[in-house]
Amino acid sequence: MIQDSVFIVTVAGMAMVTAAFSFVALNAGKSTQEYALLQARSYSIRAKLFWVLIVAGVLIAVMTTLDLPYAATRGNAPADAVVVAVDGRQWYWQLSRTEFKAGDTVVFEVTAGDVTHGIGVYDPEMRLIGQTQAMPGYSNALQLKLEKPGTYKLLCMEYCGLAHHAMASEITVSE
Repeated sequence: MIQDSVFIVTVAGMAMVTAAFSFVALNAGKSTQEYALLQARSYSIRAKLFWVLIVAGVLIAVMTTLDLPYAATRGNAPADAVVVAVDGRQWYWQLSRTEFKAGDTVVFEVTAGDVTHGIGVYDPEMRLIGQTQAMPGYSNALQLKLEKPGTYKLLCMEYCGLAHHAMASEITVSE
């Protein structure tokens, strides 16, 4: 939906630029007296176009940021959410808890003790259901609702050294 809106705005903007270039090209051979009128008119059009572009830019920025996953941060966690401390180290994940019940909302408080890591949480079918960065000195929150029973995998998604490929952990979700 947003892509469709952005496409329409882009095509409209391209049409306006094409019209402006065409207008200038068609009126390039006018006399000096006509040029002064044309110049005043073009400055007026340019000022209006500037404000149209500013408004369009603000609208596009607002529309595209409405889709960001702000609900996955600490602020919107339900009262019964299970909070799990996750610490990424070369080359393992240290979790404060690894067993959950199906339907639990889990907030992973993710940090790193050495270098930047990226944590990806994969469901039992190995589909990525959430990811965030693990950075030294900073805590990111990843909120997920674990619906399916089974074994979930936590894999590092940011190259962190020679044993990066082995940086994996598991959590278990029971019925």
